[in-house]
Amino acid sequence: MGPANCAGMTAPILTRFLADPTATDALARAIAPLVGAGDAILLHGPVGAGKTAFARALIGALQRAANLDPEDVPSPTFTLVQTYPTGPFETWHADLYRLSGPDAVVELGLDEAFGTALCLIEWPDRLGADRPARAIDLTLTPTPDDGRDLRIDGPDDILARLAPAFAKAPT
Repeated sequence: MGPANCAGMTAPILTRFLADPTATDALARAIAPLVGAGDAILLHGPVGAGKTAFARALIGALQRAANLDPEDVPSPTFTLVQTYPTGPFETWHADLYRLSGPDAVVELGLDEAFGTALCLIEWPDRLGADRPARAIDLTLTPTPDDGRDLRIDGPDDILARLAPAFAKAPT
């Protein structure tokens, strides 16, 4: 079930099976031109689900679109937050796994970045009440055949903006 919206109805979702890392990269590249400053993508899934791989592909696509040389995008597990120039806006990639609680989020500056940058947040459950109201929840679930089930929940208008990426990207 997706999150409930204001009327108590279930919010729409986008789903897709990603057979391998190449499919994950392709979907991230297809989503890249459809996101920007003020968007927050909350990346859910267990360790090894592909959260960082998705972020890496998305950041690389944004940098190439801005005629920038794609940077190495390591997991921000130990740095907590990495920022990347991605054209007219910055992209913040955060891994909140090691945070002790929501109070630490303010210290990272994420609350301000939510309004001015594209934010990719791994382990978003650590955000608590600081979760952006209009965030996109992207969940990667490993399958027995080494693929991933992808599910995106979010506000209707944002899902409508992302839907064309699902038509373009191969599975």
